[in-house]
Amino acid sequence: MKSAKEKMLAGEPFLDQGAELFQERQQAKVILQQYNSLDPTRIKARNQLLKGLFAKTGSRFFIEPPFRCDYGYNIEIGENFYANYNLCILDGAAVIIGDDVMIAPNVSLFTAGHPIDPTLRVAGWEFSKPIRIGHKVWIGGNTVVNPGVQIGDNSVIGSGSVVTKDIPANVIAAGNPCRVIREITERDKQYYYKDESYAQ
Repeated sequence: MKSAKEKMLAGEPFLDQGAELFQERQQAKVILQQYNSLDPTRIKARNQLLKGLFAKTGSRFFIEPPFRCDYGYNIEIGENFYANYNLCILDGAAVIIGDDVMIAPNVSLFTAGHPIDPTLRVAGWEFSKPIRIGHKVWIGGNTVVNPGVQIGDNSVIGSGSVVTKDIPANVIAAGNPCRVIREITERDKQYYYKDESYAQ
């Protein structure tokens, strides 16, 4: 019989009623308490803590404290990763982030979900689905990315978005629910912020 952890990692419904997952979350909290309370100048020490917690990191990354996650061992970040304040990752399933990704403040990546049926939900059933974020993605502040979502390379997610479905590569997407607004084109290289004459 599979354990709750094995079911969680396999993306199957599970009941988190044992000690294993609870203890692993507690262990991550201890590490993150150290991370979030370190002197701001101790960047190398902070990064060493995350290298020990995450499944994979690049050689260059910077996550502004405070930062929160459930386990850490399901998180992979690529080279030149930057996340601003209050990044929250519920990583019951894999969260795989590519190279050159920028994340603004107050962004939440949620792999965890619960049943729609109230009886099953109250009974404690849950599930986790992976999140994948491609290379050179920029995610605006106060965005939520839901379980199972993939965001393609180079795309920009506007502030305040709730991303419930996959977003393709090379687009600007925003809203609740998040929808594609337009493709990113060569014309965007001419404007630092945005071309007000460009149809939105």
